Amino acid sequence: MRALHKPLAATALLLALASQSANASPRCLTDCTPRIGIVSAFGAEADILVEQTRNPRTHTINGKRFTTGTLRGNRVVIVLSGVSMVNATMVTQQLLDHFRIERLVMSGIAGGVNPANHVGDVTVPDRWAMPMEVFWNANSTLPAPCGSPRDLGCLGLKLATGADGQPLPPFVLRAPSGEPVETGLFMRQNYVLNNANAPAGGFMFDYPVDARMLAVARTLAPRLERCGPRARRADGTLDEALCVKQQPRLLVGGRGVSATVFLANPQYRAYLHEVLQAQSFEMETAALAHVAHANGVPYIAFRSLSDLAGGEGFDADVGALFASGLAEANEAEVTLAFLEAWGAAQRRPSPARGLARK
Repeated sequence: MRALHKPLAATALLLALASQSANASPRCLTDCTPRIGIVSAFGAEADILVEQTRNPRTHTINGKRFTTGTLRGNRVVIVLSGVSMVNATMVTQQLLDHFRIERLVMSGIAGGVNPANHVGDVTVPDRWAMPMEVFWNANSTLPAPCGSPRDLGCLGLKLATGADGQPLPPFVLRAPSGEPVETGLFMRQNYVLNNANAPAGGFMFDYPVDARMLAVARTLAPRLERCGPRARRADGTLDEALCVKQQPRLLVGGRGVSATVFLANPQYRAYLHEVLQAQSFEMETAALAHVAHANGVPYIAFRSLSDLAGGEGFDADVGALFASGLAEANEAEVTLAFLEAWGAAQRRPSPARGLARK
């Protein structure tokens, strides 16, 4: 019987080593080539990126189309998430499970929050948050479900706080008469568990974008158009009805916010700008940011402003942005400019490597 122990022990050792090796390596169920993962929430823009991808190859996973290839000198995989936080979460994790993703890029359309910005501007926030992750109290009194004000520990929750360490103020509506209407909506932080903070996990409100990627974004000078590709008539003249009034700009910095709602409430938009100094509002990026943070993958996001979230009345610029194809054209232009600059930066030898060669 003892003779059997040696092969059994050897088999157990091999299985243990294989398990350790698998745990130490990134999962890549479909393709293990290191790539930048690009998630787009807007189909027309994803089509532009795919059209410019060299040597494209399509992988269909659970009905979703993932396109691999080379884009502006970078090995990429491009996927359309579809609208919503749930879709963005699911697709981002699929991307990380099936491909070897070294960095993530999110691109698409957003509603503006800062009234100083214009339709057609492209924003690159330096952090993202989820303001609709809330504790819904009966009124504006600090919640005290665990015995003392602001303590949510017994529920496994934590309120969002400002720079002064105090809970952020709840949203208060204004009735037509001007009287305040308390909603009891207190923003809270998200719990996240990953290899860095296991086993206890931790709480986050802001998800910072990658510092290196943001630094490259600050160097960009993309050619943003005022008129979309469909604004030019057959005779070469421009249809001004398909052009936005203000020359679009690239705006880097500030906070972006995402939630599971389509925001059409001007009072809530003003609250987000006042309390969070938010620049844009949409339904995907902060979910991608959460997944990226949980998996330890750097990310950045580019968002073209389609309107003032919750803006009142008809805005001709909004119609021009979509009807002319300007929304996807300008957004894709920034994404492509970033990829080109990022690829060039990676190919450029660092001072340390240069000295080593000497």
